Amino acid sequence: MNPGLRWLLMALVLLQLSGCGINNIPTYDEQVKAAWSQVLNQYQRRSDLVPNLVNTVKGYAAQEKDVLTAVVEARSRVAQTQLPKDVLTDPAAFKTFQDNQAQLSSALARLLVVVERYPELKSNQNFLALQSQLEGTENRIAVARRDYIQAVQQYNTEIRTFPGRIWKAILYADATPKENFTVSQEAQQVPEVEFQTQ
Repeated sequence: MNPGLRWLLMALVLLQLSGCGINNIPTYDEQVKAAWSQVLNQYQRRSDLVPNLVNTVKGYAAQEKDVLTAVVEARSRVAQTQLPKDVLTDPAAFKTFQDNQAQLSSALARLLVVVERYPELKSNQNFLALQSQLEGTENRIAVARRDYIQAVQQYNTEIRTFPGRIWKAILYADATPKENFTVSQEAQQVPEVEFQTQ
């Protein structure tokens, strides 16, 4: 066979292979990593807002020490969490991260409920700005988590289905399913609403 023809055939085979999903696994893996970085970025943004929010509330609601302490402690746990490199494939580490973030979310929600008792605080411009930033950040966290969930779904589906499963076996044996966010048992409970009759 002519060497030029042989190179042409090899080029055509490589072109065919590149179009049949051989690069999907590393591409999707990078998308998962990028989405995870955005999740961490938004959680860090929220964590950075907490001290200012707590200090603003502290001046108005000093007697709400338990709630303020819970927020500070939850933020501290989040800040002290050391994420291993394999957090996305380590169920225990991922759960610890998720639980710590959920505790901070819960503590912040309790703090905002306490604020309702202090009309002068609710009208404080500094507090209103911080509350607005916090609400915006919570929305960004939700979007970042959604994007991460979708990226993980695409990646995990690729390594478990044809032809990705074949490429995983041949070229990407170290590709393992990524962990995903779950909904806590408390969040799945339907809140009870009681109406008081007069």
